[in-house]
Amino acid sequence: MPLRTVHVNIPAHEYDVLVESGLLSSAGPRLRRLFNSPQAGLITDSNVAPLYADVVRQSMESAGFRCISVVIPAGEQHKNLGTLSMIFDQLLRAGVERSTPLVALGGGVVGDITGFAAATTLRGLSVVQMPTTLLSMVDASVGGKTGIDHAVGKNLIGAFHQPSAVLIDPATLRTLPPRELRSGLAECIKHEVIRDAEGFASLEANLPRAIALDLDYLGGLVAHNVTIKARIVEADPFEKGERAHLNFGHTFGHAIETVSNYSYAHGEAVALGMVAAGRTAVKMGLIPAGFVDRIVRLISAAALPTGGLKLPTHEIVNRMLFDKKIRAGKVRFVLPDRIGHVVIRDDVPPHVVQGAIESLAP
Repeated sequence: MPLRTVHVNIPAHEYDVLVESGLLSSAGPRLRRLFNSPQAGLITDSNVAPLYADVVRQSMESAGFRCISVVIPAGEQHKNLGTLSMIFDQLLRAGVERSTPLVALGGGVVGDITGFAAATTLRGLSVVQMPTTLLSMVDASVGGKTGIDHAVGKNLIGAFHQPSAVLIDPATLRTLPPRELRSGLAECIKHEVIRDAEGFASLEANLPRAIALDLDYLGGLVAHNVTIKARIVEADPFEKGERAHLNFGHTFGHAIETVSNYSYAHGEAVALGMVAAGRTAVKMGLIPAGFVDRIVRLISAAALPTGGLKLPTHEIVNRMLFDKKIRAGKVRFVLPDRIGHVVIRDDVPPHVVQGAIESLAP
């Protein structure tokens, strides 16, 4: 697989996203080109550590870094203040310095919490993202959103903190459980719906290659999706406008995740959220039903849920009222008006929202 590079050009903070099989084993020399520190923090979780921590740590140590290793419990339920405090304790007791970079090796939970730890330890450390799931490769690792969850909702405590680099090794997808691969495909579908009609058609045609773990195809798919997200983030680093388009499916999806106590994986909740948002767009007269049917078919072909929701509708609606995307007391919805383009609306009637959620029921 050829090395693919996506340059992210954010004012005062440019960085490269590298996509190549085998990249984890060459992480140390690449980090050494970026940092002159004698030490580096390696933060991963209990699922990823047995698979990839040794190869990354050995590469870092061979490049002259003293490695401070921190292993956190795996799972969204651990993306909280308790785990963050554990990371602080281990880093500070190990003598972390302002020049020490933190390396996030894992999925979105590891990336989010490590990024937030980097943003807040000693008032700011550098962070390098090494995502190992499709979801984190195409979404969480790029753009600098970091944070932890709160009982009120997902990602309500956090900071914008751009990485110094993102190193993506698609070979890690071979050890990814099928459910997690599908979760990542939900974000790929989202990107195509909001920005690229041709990319959507290509994904329709090539989805079996992704599911079959064709690494050459997946490497190209990852780079394509990173490019979409990078261009949006460059235009709006702090989510004051256009970047909100990336929330397609997420206003519904985050509420579903939280009400379900995260029994739905993020991608599964976003898949349901995209279906609900599409049906909302139809009710608002923004898009013909046939276009939404096409979106639903692709979601279904990826073996992601498009219905069967067994959660109280009123709880999901109430939870959406606490969504951090609310402005001036109004819930903002990202809705498609065609495949490849979305608009933001804050005038969706409550009965339309409730109807969209009810349409997901068995």
